[in-house]
Amino acid sequence: MELRHLRYFVAVAEALHFSRAAQKLNIGQPPLSMQIRALEDELGVALFERSQRRVFLTTAGRAFLVRARQILADAEAARQEVQQIAGLDAGELRIAFTTSAPMTNLMKRVLTGYRLRYPRVTLTLIESPSERQRDALTERTLDIGLVRQADNAPPIAGLSFETLIDEALVVVLHQGHVLSGRASLSMADLANEAFIMHPHDVGTAIDGKIRRMCERAGFAPHVVQEARESTTIVALAASGLGVAILPAAVRCIQIEGACFMDLSEPDAHTPLLLAKRRDDTSPLVQAFVEICREVAGHLHETPPPGA
Repeated sequence: MELRHLRYFVAVAEALHFSRAAQKLNIGQPPLSMQIRALEDELGVALFERSQRRVFLTTAGRAFLVRARQILADAEAARQEVQQIAGLDAGELRIAFTTSAPMTNLMKRVLTGYRLRYPRVTLTLIESPSERQRDALTERTLDIGLVRQADNAPPIAGLSFETLIDEALVVVLHQGHVLSGRASLSMADLANEAFIMHPHDVGTAIDGKIRRMCERAGFAPHVVQEARESTTIVALAASGLGVAILPAAVRCIQIEGACFMDLSEPDAHTPLLLAKRRDDTSPLVQAFVEICREVAGHLHETPPPGA
């Protein structure tokens, strides 16, 4: 039994409604229901009575709610006490991220969770290409980087990299494009298309991977336009100027005319990594790393829509 199970239980017990509790917890209803079932299985008792319209606490559930609230209160008091001792009650954390990272569920949940747990810590957020983030970490002008890099990137002395999520790459094109009616696309399907990509000086690992996939398919991408921001690239693709390949997180960009399609290449994915200095023992950094791992683990546990 973990504290998150208790938090889930208390949220449902207070709302007496799984959908509202899931919304409050910022998770999906199916994984919430699964976690409550798992908790009931572990305890060996039913905590809720469920009908088509209502959810009720059982006698055991009412008793467990009292205990769960007390345990969570004690845990919160302990957390605040050790934060004060460890220096987590104030300070500044400098975090950089790539252009598409804020669109991921991971980054949104991590930042929300960190601010809730450590409200007195100042988060200084900077959008920066991965290469510059690595330099800034080495120069100690940055504490945490959310980066993307090539699969065969050499190690960098003094830095550690940890994969948080592995995102699929998608093709972005105009919804009236002749290829938009297909179930998915291969790189060979794009051989005669105009491409919209990041400039070379941005140094994105994704663009390097795209070029290698094009080369493997027997062509070099014909780049007609460059843009630094993922949102701009999506807008240009939606206007019919060309096609683009970006992380799947860009699906959240609602621009008229934009169509997002799956890419069938087996290596059409890009990891988002957490980068930090190996010798950084700051409690602010360690707390951020732990929240990243916690959120990433939950995202891995959550079944995809329709699963």
